[in-house]
Amino acid sequence: MITPAFELTQDPDFLTIIIKVPYARASEFDVYFEGEDFKFYAKPYFLRQLTLPGRIVEDGREKACYNTDKGTFTVRIPKEIPGQYFEGLDMLTSLLAPKKSRSAKPLVEEIGASAELSEEEEEEFDWEIEQIPYKESAESTLPLQYRYGFGNLRSGVFQRLQDELSDVIDIKDPDETPVDERRRKRLAAEAAKFEPDHYLADFFEDEAIQHVLKYKPWWVDAHKKMVALQEETHKEHDTHTFVVFSEEEREQLRKFTNKSYLLDKRSRHQVYLGLIDILLAYCYEICVNEGDKNVESSWNIRKLSATLCWLESFTSIHDVLVSFGRRVLCYPLHRHFGLVTRAFNDTVMILQLGKAAVLKCLLDVHKTFRENDPAYILNDLFITDYCIWIQKTKSKKLAALSESLQKTTLTKSHIGFELEELEAAAVLVQEEESMLKAAGTVSKQQLPSSESETSDSEESSSTSSSETEGSDSDERESSTSEDGKINSLQGTLQEERTAPLIDCNGLRQGTNTSTFEVSDEKSKVSLQSTSVPGKLVEELEKQMHTAIRLSEQPEGLATASCILQEQEENC
Repeated sequence: MITPAFELTQDPDFLTIIIKVPYARASEFDVYFEGEDFKFYAKPYFLRQLTLPGRIVEDGREKACYNTDKGTFTVRIPKEIPGQYFEGLDMLTSLLAPKKSRSAKPLVEEIGASAELSEEEEEEFDWEIEQIPYKESAESTLPLQYRYGFGNLRSGVFQRLQDELSDVIDIKDPDETPVDERRRKRLAAEAAKFEPDHYLADFFEDEAIQHVLKYKPWWVDAHKKMVALQEETHKEHDTHTFVVFSEEEREQLRKFTNKSYLLDKRSRHQVYLGLIDILLAYCYEICVNEGDKNVESSWNIRKLSATLCWLESFTSIHDVLVSFGRRVLCYPLHRHFGLVTRAFNDTVMILQLGKAAVLKCLLDVHKTFRENDPAYILNDLFITDYCIWIQKTKSKKLAALSESLQKTTLTKSHIGFELEELEAAAVLVQEEESMLKAAGTVSKQQLPSSESETSDSEESSSTSSSETEGSDSDERESSTSEDGKINSLQGTLQEERTAPLIDCNGLRQGTNTSTFEVSDEKSKVSLQSTSVPGKLVEELEKQMHTAIRLSEQPEGLATASCILQEQEENC
């Protein structure tokens, strides 16, 4: 907190206290007085305690007023005893000194107290810091390059308000930073803040941005009416007829003090460029929020305007556009180049509508800052003076300014963030991803065709297998008839061979010899040669050839030969 500069005067019945609080928030003043005590607070100023040489009273005759031009707060308080003279009102240091303790040392002290008392217990800490009145420094002592505000008419403000207003501006110690160094620091801060991922996300997924771009503020319809009327009559009409001020705006205009500004050519040039910068930021805020205000409105306007945030002094319209474009792509929620173009077009419309439209926009900015705690200082530095100055500006000047602005071009290559290269690389990546997705879709579509081919092959194989099975069944029927003949022959042979076989081998006494089959050719031949007559052997050989021929038949006929081989092994 800052202890403000003040002075005291008196007359027989009243005490007058004049407190200098420039750039204080006029809507918040706290005054307390009782007896010999007087306290005052207006952020960021705090007069903690003023000890008066006499007593004052609150009886309804007290008055207070604030002079916005001089930045002074005047309090007129009646004396408790009319006619009493207060001595030493010019001894400010003694008036600021805290009251002395009215209690003396205790009359009775404890001699046997513990010697281990800490310093905190032995001494009472004085939390009241010494108050030193702030001394106003002449603004002319600083060179022009260290100044700021409307027309570079202010200086020394942030030397005492830097701690309280660090959230309002980005530059530190502006009173000791020249314009060129401010610009270098601003460009470095913007380059460090730029995020390619955020920019590309808004570039490809721009549904929300396209939605807000469709919003039409009040100046769009007013501009259309003005252009249509000019085309019909072929004459220029007073633009005031297309702009209507609300009662609240009229009341604010009545509160402004009439001023005259003595600006040289260079300062006037910077004032016009600063006006463009502020209007661009205001148009962006109105577009993205579709005319509604929220808690971020004040932040958006002052953050996007380098004039307000970095106390920048521009030298050309193109520099203003580049600065605004860079800040749009670095700081707010929506970072899209289309919003830069939209704000540019809206600013041209507002300037073409004349100073009435410009004043209406500035009044809205003034209200936004007035309702925001840290941003109100920007009204005192810039916006209030702009609202007063624009009313005396000639319309031809604004028309020429809008024409010059309209002729100025801004492309992505001017921004300096390699936006076109980023977009081209992102498009290539997106095309590759789409190609991979398309290839995956094609492979999925080919799977059903291969499955159909597989099913067709399976159907053909099943058809061929059914045909094979049919032929096999025919062959099995023929082989069955032949097997019947062979079995009948085997039966006769077995009946004739039963006794000799059993006698020779002695293996199966008392068993049924019908289990033997024709497949045991070799053993049977050897046995027959010893015990069977020659005719029987010849007939058996013929039957063997028949059995061998049947065993060479495919699949179904091979079963008979397999049975014969098993019986041969058993033998």
